[in-house]
Amino acid sequence: MSPNRRWLLLLAAAAPLLAEVRLPAVISDHMLLQQGVPVRIWGRAEPGEAVRVEVAGQRVAAEADASGRWSAYLKPLAAGGPHEMTITGRNKIVIRDVLVGEVWVGSGQSNMQWTVARSDNAAQEIAQANYPEIRLFQAKMLVADQSAEDTEGAWRVCAPDAVKDFTAVGYYFARELHQKRRVPVGLIQSAWGGTPAQSWTSRSALEAEPALKFILDDWQRILENYPAARQKYEQDLEAWKPSAAQAKAAGQTPPAQPRPPQGPGHQNTPSGLFNAMIAPLTPYAIRGAIWYQGESNASKAHAYPYRRLFRTMIEDWRRAWGQGDFPFLFVQLANFQSNGWWPLLRESQVEALGLGNTGMAVTIDIGMSKDIHPTNKQEVGRRLALWARATVHGENVVYSGPLYRQFTSESGRLRIWFDHAAGGLDARGGGPLRGFEIAGEDGRFVAADARLEGETVVVSSAEVKRPVAARYAWTDDPAPANLVNKAGLPASPFRTDAWPFEPIAP
Repeated sequence: MSPNRRWLLLLAAAAPLLAEVRLPAVISDHMLLQQGVPVRIWGRAEPGEAVRVEVAGQRVAAEADASGRWSAYLKPLAAGGPHEMTITGRNKIVIRDVLVGEVWVGSGQSNMQWTVARSDNAAQEIAQANYPEIRLFQAKMLVADQSAEDTEGAWRVCAPDAVKDFTAVGYYFARELHQKRRVPVGLIQSAWGGTPAQSWTSRSALEAEPALKFILDDWQRILENYPAARQKYEQDLEAWKPSAAQAKAAGQTPPAQPRPPQGPGHQNTPSGLFNAMIAPLTPYAIRGAIWYQGESNASKAHAYPYRRLFRTMIEDWRRAWGQGDFPFLFVQLANFQSNGWWPLLRESQVEALGLGNTGMAVTIDIGMSKDIHPTNKQEVGRRLALWARATVHGENVVYSGPLYRQFTSESGRLRIWFDHAAGGLDARGGGPLRGFEIAGEDGRFVAADARLEGETVVVSSAEVKRPVAARYAWTDDPAPANLVNKAGLPASPFRTDAWPFEPIAP
């Protein structure tokens, strides 16, 4: 057979494949669709190809544009299922076991990525994770320079083998909603440990915010210095290998292996994770997002600007999804012995509550002083779900711990007022309140005597005759802090002052 003849036969065989309707990974068997809103179904086909989507008694049509992209919108669906969806063009795709309910995206860094298998009571939790109306999608960890059209992953029915390596916070959040709301719940995990918020924010959003220009400038310097940094890393790695082998042969712990430098394709690339792991999901209708991140921004350079960065990211995601101000619920950093900048990062997280339809789960009481990954992910998921149940679904439940509102001065003492203190405040475990500090105009903080008076806390100190400022749990690891409301939810750390902050050296 001549080469030209063989080439023509290959083209002829490939032609039907080029015309086939193709779908993104998130539209697949076992998927869960968002109830009560228009639902977009989209994909690729031959330019001009007619495509029909049928599910739950609906039939909608679309036509692929000149680039082969098509999309069709289903009218709002009621919770339930399972349904079968057929998508027909020149070929036919059948998607089976489709449920309708509540869809949430779970994103952030390692505390969102942290699995059920590595969390408290793992063996029992995994064995009991049989919830056929909970669906789990795990996006592959990828980096991209431009917004991608698709990600890698597949929907799975919640069962022990599916849940063990899934986000624990996301699973426990979904389980709580499912059990309390009696509705199917889908959770899309899109998380990557050790990553900063700028990696999850689009380039256009970062460029549009002058206060964040330093992030892009810093990354540009990293790229410029990368060739030299890479060369040094390779030299250090070669020098490390024999010393590691020698230590191993002697039964000793080998020295730490050199870490490759940041550079092109690194997960910390500004916008790199938004492009690869968020943008492909944005056509998919969701109820909202849950977020656990901040550790990688808790530094001198980033802790304060995080209040602008985090709000920018939330607004960026809302623009990208085009569903308005969907609920965005996040976890405030837990207690942990770190570098001193965590109080300022937590304050920046509180600032995000100024955006509408946001919520914050306070975890200052369930961290682990020596481990950045608290293992009690059940309570983290429950506290996030309280916000969703109350603010999204209108349930009459207490959903937040006390949040600082204001203070008033009274002869030698300060009275502190809180939101989410209805019914009064309490000291966890009884005994006196702990974790409060007070200062005069000299800015020197000392431990304060604190007592409860209804929905307020009154603080004073014999060392401070004219107090002007108070702080609560204002350290990385404020283990003694014990202020809660009557529902047992902890108060968020706060300060009443706005003085320049510099951590106290350990």
